[in-house]
Amino acid sequence: MSTPARTALISTAGHCKVACGFCFRADRAHGFLTLTTYTRALSRLKEAGVEGVCLTGGEPTHHPELRQLVRLAHQFGMSVSMVTSARTEAEITALAEVEHLLSNVTVSADSKGAMALGRTTRTAASAVATLLAVDVPAKVLHLTYWDVEEEEVAQLADLVAGTAIEVQLSPVLLNEQGPRRDGGSLQDSVERREADTAALARCFRLSNAYRSYLDDLRRMQLSDEEAHPCRSATLYVSAGGDVRRCPYGVDGINVQAPRSEITGFLGSPAKDRVGPDCAAICRPASRACAAA
Repeated sequence: MSTPARTALISTAGHCKVACGFCFRADRAHGFLTLTTYTRALSRLKEAGVEGVCLTGGEPTHHPELRQLVRLAHQFGMSVSMVTSARTEAEITALAEVEHLLSNVTVSADSKGAMALGRTTRTAASAVATLLAVDVPAKVLHLTYWDVEEEEVAQLADLVAGTAIEVQLSPVLLNEQGPRRDGGSLQDSVERREADTAALARCFRLSNAYRSYLDDLRRMQLSDEEAHPCRSATLYVSAGGDVRRCPYGVDGINVQAPRSEITGFLGSPAKDRVGPDCAAICRPASRACAAA
């Protein structure tokens, strides 16, 4: 049996201007998600029992009809959250215009090592500034990290101290096909991640679920053990309207397909198996709390 879907991650654009060097984004195309495709997707998701959607990128605040995307989801009785890299005045203004309709906003940031690796400028300080500029029930700083130092971790803890901002952590995943700028092996990258985890744990209280995720990640990357089938309760909808159980999955169906075929797809057992990239997306309870 398949896992019943309760939420859906929806890509608002097939392109992304941030273009992180370490990005393993599953879909790359031109253009924005159209309202016609989006409305049909919402209708099919509602029929499948989906209760909430998360708008992601490209960059959601660049969508010319962002407000309509949010309102349409509410018309279908769904809660709406967003993952964004908003930093500019125009992006924050677009975010502020829909803040009263959002249940959660997650702002992405990168550690200094990750910024150097991915050629990005998404600092934690600018992410916190964006989160403090909007009024939403829940705020999350999502930090992609690589080669962190204790001083940087302490600064991050100071940034969120006394705020209602939660911190979510994701290590950069360097695999054999990924960017190997340092010339190291996969074993080296795993050891780097473990050193980073130790540094983060000095200022943050890492949840048992997050530590379990890191253990699973190590096994997936270093062992020959067969990956287990996808059990995600979150669907993925591409900007072109393809519905999958995972952004990285190969098994999917377009929202333009007949209703009966979509129902059959969503009710059938998952064919995709969990890998390091998708495990980072649908791991449960992965947030870390700043130490008291």
